[in-house]
Parts: sequence; C-alpha cells; structure tokens
Amino acid sequence: MDSAGRARLAVLALLAGIVVPLVAAGLRSVLWALAGIAGLALAAVGVWWTLAHTGVLRALGAALSVAAPVAVLALYATFGMLGPALLSLGLWLLAVTAARTALAPGHTAASQLAFAGAPRTPWILMNPRSGGGKVGRFRLVEKARTAGCRVALLDADRHQDVAELARQAVAEGADLLAVAGGDGTQALVAEVAAHHDVPFVVIPAGTRNHFALDLGLDREDPAAALEALTDGVELRVDLGYAADRVFVNNASFGTYASVVTDPAYRDAKTRTTLRTLPGLLTGEDAPRLRTRADRRHVDGLQALLVSNNPYGRAVDAARPGRRERLDSGLLGVVCVRVGNAAQAARIVRGPRSGQLIRLNAGEVVVESDTGTLPAGIDGEHVVLPSPVVCRSAPGALRVRVPRRRPGTSRASGAAPDWPRVVRLALGR
Repeated sequence: MDSAGRARLAVLALLAGIVVPLVAAGLRSVLWALAGIAGLALAAVGVWWTLAHTGVLRALGAALSVAAPVAVLALYATFGMLGPALLSLGLWLLAVTAARTALAPGHTAASQLAFAGAPRTPWILMNPRSGGGKVGRFRLVEKARTAGCRVALLDADRHQDVAELARQAVAEGADLLAVAGGDGTQALVAEVAAHHDVPFVVIPAGTRNHFALDLGLDREDPAAALEALTDGVELRVDLGYAADRVFVNNASFGTYASVVTDPAYRDAKTRTTLRTLPGLLTGEDAPRLRTRADRRHVDGLQALLVSNNPYGRAVDAARPGRRERLDSGLLGVVCVRVGNAAQAARIVRGPRSGQLIRLNAGEVVVESDTGTLPAGIDGEHVVLPSPVVCRSAPGALRVRVPRRRPGTSRASGAAPDWPRVVRLALGR
C-alpha cells in the first residue's frame, strides 16, 4: 500500500473510531468517555500516592491504581460498552499507526546519499558487558577484525578513560571511530570524533541503544552496523551539551537523576526507587528546578528532560518515542510539575494540564537552589555545578551508517500531522 492509501486508511479508521461508540450509545457515549477519563485520573492519583508516600497511603494508592481502571472496565462490560470501547480504541491505534507510516520517510533519502569511502584504519571500542554480553553473543570482535578494524576491549576489572582511549587512537592514525556499547560510552567517543572531525559508527551492543534506534539501525543484529565500513553513507547529526558533558540522547535532571545517585540503585532499582521517591517528591529533599528555554521560563519542576533534538509526542510520557530528526539544531524539553494528588489527576490531560510541559529551544538553562545538580547524561550519573547550560551543536558529528537500514522506513514516535494526512488522503 502506498502513502496515499495508508493516509486514506488512517482517516477512515479515525472516523470509524468515532462512529462506533456513537452507534452503540448515541450521545451517551460522551458520558462513557468521561467515565474512562475519570478512571484514568483516579489511577494517576493512586500512582502518585504509591510513589510519593509510605505506609497506609502507599498501600491505598497501589490498590486505587489497579482498582480504578478495573472498575471502569467492569462498568463498561455490565452495560455492554466494553466491546465498542475496545473496538474504538483498536481503530484509533490503527489510525495513528497508518498515519505515521503514511508520513514516514522511506529508503529514498538514504539511497540518494553518496557512498562514503571505506576507512583505511578504523578503530572500534567494545564493552563486553554491555547489553548482557552482546559483544560475545554476536561475535563482534571477530567480525570487526575481519572488516579491518583495530579493536580495543574495555577491561571490566579496572577503570579506563574511554575518551582518552579514543584520542590516543586518533593520534595513532585512526580515521574512523566506532563503539559497541551503551549510549553513555557512545557519547564519550562521539565527542572525540566530532572534535577531530572523523566519522563515527554506532554498533548497537548496549541495552537500549536509543541513538541507534533513531539512526534507523537494527538493534537486534548489532553486527549489521559494520556494513557502514564497506557500504555506508554519511550523515551530519547534532550533539547536545550539558555544561561540558556531551549527550547523544538526553540529559535528565530532578527526581530520576537523584534516584540514580543512590549506590544501591544499580543492584536494586525498584526497591531503591520506592524507598527514595517519597522524600524526593514531597519531602524536604524534593528537588525544585527552574528552567529557561530560550525566552520561556518555567519553575516548580520535579523533573526535567533535555534531549538532543525533540522526541515525538507519544501517548505515554514516560516513553517519549523516537526523534524524527537528529539534525534540527534544537533541544527538546519535557518538564514535569506534579506536587500533589490533584495535579497528578490532571496530568492525564497531557500538555493542557500544565503539569507536563513540552518545549523546543536552542539553549536551555537548568537551575536549582543548590550549588550542584545531579544529572543523568545518557544514563550515566554525574554532578554538575548549578546552573547548567544545555545547548545544541548543530551538525557537529559525522555519523556513518549502512546504506540499508531497517529503521529508516519505520514510523517515528511523533504525533501524526492530521491536516497533512487528510491532504495526502484526498490527493492534494
């Protein structure tokens, strides 16, 4: 199905998703929709009590967060609305998926890029522990050496300066730097590659590999990224800076960044989070952040995420989706301002609630009442002097990727541009 066909499918599915509840319940469908929203709001309150309190209130919150949506589903089922509601939701998801794929770029852009000549002395840094041992599982060392790479393996038993290893490789003649590891390691080597203006290759051997995802790489087959050495094209992408620290994905401040400072977090993530969050959300240790994104000022924040290019407007704020572009020269900003149960209930309204604020800016300044700010830089914990100035370095990094990348034809996490979808569906 071509793009116009997918656009027509998206519009028809969207209209059908509206018609189904109207046919099933008439104007009463508005009341059923309000009941569903109320259930979500109560569940949000339950989640807030669970995270921000201890003891009896935490237990009540956990019960409410489960009971509220279950009660709504039971109510729908009792009055014969469960089927129409699920069908309407399925049609809405189909509409969004079809709209995104209709607007998603295909392989044509990559195919029009000129082939980047094969490097003479490529160097690749590998972390054997990343991604649960992907380096060994996919035989990346052997495959990289077969491709002509000089391989440096990180030693788990001693601290090594990753950036210094990369600088030494360039000094010894490396004309391409690559990393098989997590996003934090990618960022450190990417900064060296940008400084010396040598190409950079991402091998998605980490756990999440968000940077690789947004480059369109196959995270299920890390070795496929080595094709960039023999059949690759070169892209210019931005780098983000938080003070003097580079990030390829994002820098987080506030609640999450404070949780990961706890030494127990690495071995007991859930237990440590539940133990520390009440004090960070409602106690004396609760962070209160202020930010200035270009000319926009926002204060009273519990959490703040600054991303290297804006993330798509996904439904789930905790999983902001993908970045449609990596070369916009802008930072994305997601601010969370939830101080009580009433504000937690309003957050289901999204950006209109005032509790979840999304901005784009060229420069972002993050401040607090303390002299330092804990931050998560691509998942790595650091402490930075306050205020922290975040900025974008447009086109700073030369990234070499395989010509054929499966992710280039997938839909991004951005919200569909419905006027554009309708024009496409109508052939305009």
